[in-house]
Amino acid sequence: MIVNMSEKATEPEIAHVIERIREAGYQPHVTRGVSRTIVAAVGNGRRHEIEALLVAPGVENVVAIAQPFKLVSRQVKPERTVVNVGGVAIGGAGVVVIAGPCSVESREQLLSTAHAVKKAGATMLRGGAYKPRTSPYDFQGLGLEALKILREAREQTGLPVVTEVMSTEDVDIICEHVDMLQVGARNMQNFALLRRLATVNKPVLLKRGPSATVKEWLLAAEYLLSGGNSQVVLCERGIKTFETEMRNTFDLAAVALARDLSHLPVMADPSHGTGKQSLIAAVSRAAVAVGADGLIIEVHPCPERALSDGAQSLDFAGFEKVMKAIAEPLRKAAVSVQQETNLAKV
Repeated sequence: MIVNMSEKATEPEIAHVIERIREAGYQPHVTRGVSRTIVAAVGNGRRHEIEALLVAPGVENVVAIAQPFKLVSRQVKPERTVVNVGGVAIGGAGVVVIAGPCSVESREQLLSTAHAVKKAGATMLRGGAYKPRTSPYDFQGLGLEALKILREAREQTGLPVVTEVMSTEDVDIICEHVDMLQVGARNMQNFALLRRLATVNKPVLLKRGPSATVKEWLLAAEYLLSGGNSQVVLCERGIKTFETEMRNTFDLAAVALARDLSHLPVMADPSHGTGKQSLIAAVSRAAVAVGADGLIIEVHPCPERALSDGAQSLDFAGFEKVMKAIAEPLRKAAVSVQQETNLAKV
């Protein structure tokens, strides 16, 4: 349930509503907008007591939350969320580009990549330290050594760093070295991991599972927000379909739908979404066109020698070409977002 306070509601009136929501067995979540305050009643409680707040001083109306995901919903927070990652705003004006190798393979490999992607225009660096692989015999990542290299790359370039976390046991050590933690597609519904990440003071990049619906994806984000971490960015990375020519089927409509249903920023991963170097530029432009707040692109000094995901990784020259190809859409997107922000303030 959502309790919409009137524009003239006083702080004591808002506090009264919050207390009554607690008494009714719900957890109150307060969103303060430009002109009014919204108090969401989340959980399982006595609904009739919330409905009765319609006659409480300062209350404009009481409405039901239409979706099973409550805190993620735009009903609860109409204004879009901006997530700050080491000084980079995801969800604000403009489109963020995260680039780097699938796996950190060596110090030389990562540092050269970090400097190259920054020169080409990337605003954040990615790199896998712990890798979930289908085969137990494939490269599993360098672990702590990779985290130290990522940290050095950030110090040299100033690029905030994101890496994947696979286990609750690794959360603390990863938090010491990076700016953002990624929940990979295979772990989207690892609820123990989600509950743990809900307690950390770090932004989380939540990828959509390969067979997950948009609703399931947003409910996974709900675990994070309901547990206390509001610094969440969604990432569409392609889903499994009957198509065999591409690694995954990139779901452009899901990017637009997630932005329509949720206030959280939504990024796009054209590398995993297609699995093909030749398609990354086109899909990147398409993702920006439907409203993606950012792109995450895999880049490697020599893709043919990559220990993982070489077929979908760009070399330095290829990444520079993609950045030039999407430069105009990125500029237009920044202008469009700014205009949307200005209209919202009118």
